[in-house]
Amino acid sequence: MSAPDSPAHFHALLQLRGRTTTWPAAAAAAAGLGRIVQAEEYLSQAQWTVLKSTECCYATHSLLHRNLGLLYMAKENYEEARYHLANDIYFASCAFGTEHIRTSGGYFHLANIFYGLKKLDLADTLYTKVSEIWNKYLNSHYQVLSQARTQQIDLLGKQFETDTGLDEAQEAEAIQILTSILNIRESTSDKAPQKTIFVLKVLFMLYYLMMNSSKAKEYAMRALDLAKEQQLSVHEQNTIQDLLNLISAEEAHHIT
Repeated sequence: MSAPDSPAHFHALLQLRGRTTTWPAAAAAAAGLGRIVQAEEYLSQAQWTVLKSTECCYATHSLLHRNLGLLYMAKENYEEARYHLANDIYFASCAFGTEHIRTSGGYFHLANIFYGLKKLDLADTLYTKVSEIWNKYLNSHYQVLSQARTQQIDLLGKQFETDTGLDEAQEAEAIQILTSILNIRESTSDKAPQKTIFVLKVLFMLYYLMMNSSKAKEYAMRALDLAKEQQLSVHEQNTIQDLLNLISAEEAHHIT
C-alpha cells in the first residue's frame, strides 16, 4: 500500500481548529508528499500534546489516531495502523455516532488494510458499512431535493444550490471514498452485481445533490447497464430507470 498521493486527500481534517490539531493536519500533508519522517515527527508532538491535555475532545483524538493510522499504513506497519484506526473509530463514534459519515473514514481505511492483506471478507463487510452510511446520509438529502425539484418548489425564486450538506473538502472525500469502493466492487461485479449497483446509485445521489447532472446520469446509466447485463429484477431496473427519468425531465425543463 502506498501513502496518499496528495495533501488534498486530508483537507477535510483541517476544518478542526486549535493547537492540538495543528500537528496532525501538518503530518497528513507531509505523509501525502511522502515525507514520512517529517510526518512521524509532527504526529509524535501531537500525541505528546494530546496526552498532556485534559481538554482534548473526542473529535481531536479521532483526528490524531486517523493520521497515525495513515502514517503507519504508509510505512506498511499494518498492525500499528489497525490499532490507531480502531481508536479513530472509537473516538469518532463517541463524538458523532457509529453510523456517522465522520466515522466512516476510519472504517474505510481499515477496510483498505484488510483488502491489502487479502482478508477480503473483513474488507467487504467494512466497505459495505461505509457504503450504507453514505447511502443513508445522502438519501435523506436526496429525497427532499428531488421532491422539491420535481414539484418545482423554490420559494426564494432562485436556482437550487448544492444541497449535500457537506463542504467542498467533505464532498471531495466522499467522491474519493465512494469511487475507491466502486473500483473494488467492479472488479468482482460478476459475483456480486448488486453491491456494485448499490455504490453506483450512491454516487448518483452524491452528484445529483452536487448539481452535476452529467456525472449523475453517467452513474445511473452504468447501474442500469449492469442490471440488464446481469438480468437483475425488473423492479431493480425500473428503480434505476426512475433516476434517469428524473435527470431527463430536468434536462428537458432547462431546454424549454
